[in-house]
Amino acid sequence: MRVLLINQTFYPDVAATAQHGHDLARFLVANGHQVSVIASRSIYGKAGTALPAFETVDGIEIHRVGRSIYGKAGLLARTTDFALFYLLTAMKSIQIGRHDVSVCFTTPPFIALLGLVLRALRGTKLVYWVMDLYPDVLVVTGVLDERSLTTRVLERLNRLALARADRTVVLGRCMERRVLAKGIAPGKIERINVWSDVNEICPRPRAENSYRREWGVGERTLVMYSGNFGIGHDVDTFAAGAKILSDRTDIMFAFIGGGKRKTQLVEAMRARGLTNFIEADYQPRERLGELLSAADIHLVSMMPRWTGVMVPSKIYGTLAAERPVVWVGGEGTEAASVVHEADCGFVIAPGDAQGFADAVRRLADDSELRVAMGRRARQALAEKWGAPIAMRRWLSLLEGVVGGSARKDH
Repeated sequence: MRVLLINQTFYPDVAATAQHGHDLARFLVANGHQVSVIASRSIYGKAGTALPAFETVDGIEIHRVGRSIYGKAGLLARTTDFALFYLLTAMKSIQIGRHDVSVCFTTPPFIALLGLVLRALRGTKLVYWVMDLYPDVLVVTGVLDERSLTTRVLERLNRLALARADRTVVLGRCMERRVLAKGIAPGKIERINVWSDVNEICPRPRAENSYRREWGVGERTLVMYSGNFGIGHDVDTFAAGAKILSDRTDIMFAFIGGGKRKTQLVEAMRARGLTNFIEADYQPRERLGELLSAADIHLVSMMPRWTGVMVPSKIYGTLAAERPVVWVGGEGTEAASVVHEADCGFVIAPGDAQGFADAVRRLADDSELRVAMGRRARQALAEKWGAPIAMRRWLSLLEGVVGGSARKDH
């Protein structure tokens, strides 16, 4: 079976979609299939980066096109970068020959339409991997009005891709409900969570953790948010809750990663006179296990209006690290369901700073509870949501879509 992955980001980019795409591609190669990738020569959100136009990594043929001219300079600039990527990707997909199935992500939005073109021209099956729903993202951020002509046109395009794809993969129950509400047949939808790997992320003892030494954490309880601080994440509750806990010198916060709302969070902490926190940029994937193990408690969040539009992937890494989770978000989300089903943390409503502070305080004061929740988290990941389980489901899906007969020598 020849598989083509199309996404703006891929290895060595550290964006979540790049990492999950790389994991899936390696798994498919290890199971005897040929994998090609078309991605950008740029690192996501950074202008001017020039990765190699072609290389083979882990047996994966990576074709890279163009580069980001503007990075994240604004909506018009990003649209220009996306348009260039669409054009160059279309040309490259024709150039590199036929594949049995294409897996089209949602970065950039609507790239799955190219998958439909490839199916019409070459009979390539299409699997639409919905990481974020568009134009829903643009509506909830206020970029587009739900009733505008532009929104209606983009919604029709997305429903076209959803309806005509051979399969659509959604990340959680909340996203599945949104897609079903668009009139897509249930039989066309597969729910496969994004993942973390218990073999890649292993819990490390406090005393051996280099991050805790570097940051001077000592014996304090470290509460960490690691990953993208995007516009859909609730950071205001973090800052307000940290203020309530300001008398607790034994509690320290760490904000690791990047994104627009990270700057807002740091400024909000400083405006409240808080200094009991560390901030750092994204860390190498090779150190992810050590990074996540540095924390005693992990934070994950999403604003309610984003429910089903995206599903935070970072929660699975916290489970692998054997740490309890404080989820600041709606009850109807996949993340809330994970926390409840695994009994591995607390679900706090956005804006409930007192509830947030109480949850952190309780976990900080009860080491036995932290350990028990952490163990349940890792066990649940291994049994329900781990990388081997998710990727076996992907393999079964792709082989089923193609027909089960296309092998490596096709």
